[in-house]
Amino acid sequence: MAEVRFENVSKVYEGGVQAVNDVDLTVEDGSLLVLVGPSGCGKSTTLRMVAGLEEITEGSIYIGGQCVNDVLPKDRDIAMVFQNYALYPHMTVYNNMAFGLRLRKYAREEIDRRVREAAGLLEIDGLLKRRPRELSGGQAQRVAVGRAIVRHPQVFLFDEPLSNLDAKLRV
Repeated sequence: MAEVRFENVSKVYEGGVQAVNDVDLTVEDGSLLVLVGPSGCGKSTTLRMVAGLEEITEGSIYIGGQCVNDVLPKDRDIAMVFQNYALYPHMTVYNNMAFGLRLRKYAREEIDRRVREAAGLLEIDGLLKRRPRELSGGQAQRVAVGRAIVRHPQVFLFDEPLSNLDAKLRV
């Protein structure tokens, strides 16, 4: 994992709506940060700015010491999992988890190793041949989390993805 640093980061939407105001924060390499607050307080906007899905109005965000304000989302080496997971309905669980690695031209053996390792960690190894329509909500969320895990990114961003998971898997 990499250090993530916010320096005077703000986000103001059209019409003057202030979503995030002057955030100064460092999340150390290997640390976990949980943003808690009421709906509409800027939690998701903050995550989306780190991922590059929202433009920053003011300030700078650094990942691993590099300013990423002008770095495209695809070049930030971040995996983000959303509350509303989106799995490819025509693909098996295995292929959903392997999809991003195939796009990045990983070797078949490495893809298989990573998918099976993540599936074991998330206790979904028995589901690898199923399609999303055959999964419960909690199982589908675990597949979405697994898709992020197999990438081995610098930073994981989770936007409320754990609400349907069994309590023992949340830790």
